Amino acid sequence: MQFGVFDHLDRNDLPLGDYYESRLDIIEAYDRLGFYGYHIAEHHSTPLGLAPSPSVFLSAVAQRTQRLRFGPLVYALPLYHPLRMIEEICMLDQMSGGRLELGFGRGAVPAELIYYGQKPEEAQQVYAEAIELIRKGLTERTLTFHGRFFHFDSVPMELEPRQKPHPPIWYGVHAPESAQRAARQGLRVVSLDPVPATCARSRSPGAPIRNGIRASLISIACMAGAMPIRARRPSTGSPKSAKASPARPRPWQPSCASSWRKQAAIIVSANSPSAISHSPKRCIRSSCSRAT
Repeated sequence: MQFGVFDHLDRNDLPLGDYYESRLDIIEAYDRLGFYGYHIAEHHSTPLGLAPSPSVFLSAVAQRTQRLRFGPLVYALPLYHPLRMIEEICMLDQMSGGRLELGFGRGAVPAELIYYGQKPEEAQQVYAEAIELIRKGLTERTLTFHGRFFHFDSVPMELEPRQKPHPPIWYGVHAPESAQRAARQGLRVVSLDPVPATCARSRSPGAPIRNGIRASLISIACMAGAMPIRARRPSTGSPKSAKASPARPRPWQPSCASSWRKQAAIIVSANSPSAISHSPKRCIRSSCSRAT
């Protein structure tokens, strides 16, 4: 079994430049201690998302580590132009010596898509088309593609990834059809659900078997929650004299709750068909609990 870290760069009380440096110091420690991988979330306009451009942060990770594999979990594909995405992937994989792990998704929070002028109700379709296009662009010298959202004719692919045919791809699963889709494409699987539930979905009828192992079980990383880890100064007092400090809310928690309220208001005001089906209180509680 190998261990990795799934991280949200959530706000704390450090100046932003010091915050990034502190996080990179920790990631260097992961590399020295033999962790397998480091995955980072992408969020926008929230204190949970101080790395809204995963490629920028991960380029620093590539230069500060030697063995650690790393990648986004996930790139929110509706927010990227596919050609730019292909080029960034190739650069990161080459700069890291072939240590990049890819994660693609449609974006977990509709409000973040709306901020960028995207339509949440189209996110799944854009995501599905973009991932097909990106895989094609990573494996061909000239890209021709015609879909509903993207059209390209004979675009030269000057860059290529170091890993062939492309870096490993992680696919988020929750619904049974997602597990089956990942299995058909031979993708690695990541889930926030418990292990038995994830395995049950991947064993559903229609999931293909490769070499006696269901493809959707090749690699499963089940994460009960994000792991926002920070460097801490060693205590100067003795353990006996140290007093437990009262618990206080993390700096991002009030804003997190506010963000979900705004999301509900934005979606309702836009008459979006992707309106939230849960109560606002349940949404706020679910979002914040995953990041603690």
